[in-house]
Amino acid sequence: MKDAAKVLIVEDDPDGRRSVVEATRDAGYEVFAAETGKAGIELARRVDVDVVLSDLKLPDTDGLRVMEEIRRFRHDVPVLIMTAYGSVDSAVQALKQGAYDYLVKPLDLDDLQAKLARALETSRLRAQVASLRDEIRGRYTASTMVAGSAPMQEVLRQIAAVAGTNATVLVQGESGTGKELVARALHADGKRAGGPFVAVNCGAFADTLLESELFGHEKGAFTGAAARHEGAFERATGGTLFLDEIGIAPKSVQARLLRALEEKEVLRVGGREPVKVDARIVTASNRDLGELVDAGEFRHDLLYRLQVVTIRIPPLRERRDDIRPLVDRFIASACAEHGRHIETVEPACYERLAAYDWPGNVRELRNVIESAVIMARGPVLEAQGLRLGRVASAGAARADGVAIPPGTTLSDLEREALLQALRRHDGNRQLTADELGISTRTIQRKISDYGLPF
Repeated sequence: MKDAAKVLIVEDDPDGRRSVVEATRDAGYEVFAAETGKAGIELARRVDVDVVLSDLKLPDTDGLRVMEEIRRFRHDVPVLIMTAYGSVDSAVQALKQGAYDYLVKPLDLDDLQAKLARALETSRLRAQVASLRDEIRGRYTASTMVAGSAPMQEVLRQIAAVAGTNATVLVQGESGTGKELVARALHADGKRAGGPFVAVNCGAFADTLLESELFGHEKGAFTGAAARHEGAFERATGGTLFLDEIGIAPKSVQARLLRALEEKEVLRVGGREPVKVDARIVTASNRDLGELVDAGEFRHDLLYRLQVVTIRIPPLRERRDDIRPLVDRFIASACAEHGRHIETVEPACYERLAAYDWPGNVRELRNVIESAVIMARGPVLEAQGLRLGRVASAGAARADGVAIPPGTTLSDLEREALLQALRRHDGNRQLTADELGISTRTIQRKISDYGLPF
């Protein structure tokens, strides 16, 4: 019986309770019975029941109140309501209030067992979903971050201080420092952890598409709008909305963002009626938004709303104590993902990694380690297998003032040109696209194709 599902039965009529208890036990379930609503609620507090079966009419309360009270501490438990034939309307009302199902008295015991089986399957699925949700949430809490260095300890302190609030947070840091990880930690460690986490990269969309992605659109709002689309603000309601690269959002989007923050409502593109939203806002930028305000590229009133709290993530070169533990974590992750087996790391490997300045920060380190693990010729990770930046050789041929190492392919040249342009502009897709004469969408695709640390 110890592995049997647990069913709580709340029924004041002795004969009815006895028959329901027997039918439930005959189906192989462990049964707990109570004759009053209060007793049933207390039993549910002490016993981790899988399903509740309650009469609608009880001497001290009713089944709906029993359901409401139990749901306060057992949010996902299915509740079935038993009701007399003449009270079917009340049972339908119970369904509207969240009951899983209802049974009409006198009970059909076969129907009872069938509905219990379905409710228990629902309970198991809900438990699995909750477990998976907790597992995923656990991956992103601040406690999982590599943060042994003093600068990162300060970041953890700030996360702990503001995670449980609804304060709008601006995360500042160079590309690749882990701004989204901080945003996810703020979500996972906060009171909205049970809600959605929605991330939008403002640099990955053209202006008009960004408005649609953030605020949604109505059917027919523009060519190709074949159906209504809920924007990120709506999808993040009850949770957290993370806006990356907020500094390059166009002025039109900035104005709508300000309204959304102030009014807690959005107007879909092509829409007439505003839609109420309730999402905690976390933004990130690799550029100084104050400087953008001075340059006339960013609204000062929007900046005030975004930087209620500012968290600065240090670049990897300022937290070198974290390099070795990060390397070990990335080795383990790459081995698991690619089926490789690394037993030891050559000491010179750590030395080279610690001496490098990491312009692409943690993202670049992860890519370097993943590549080294994949290309390793044995169980030892060697220093010579590390690809740390491209340096032109002394004997390289020159063409129009550009050093081109022998054996360099066109893809290599394209990758290097893109990498250097991104570094010059601190990862800003729009400025990089303007310099190279290509679209931001192409920039984003090339970054993905080449695995660049931006």
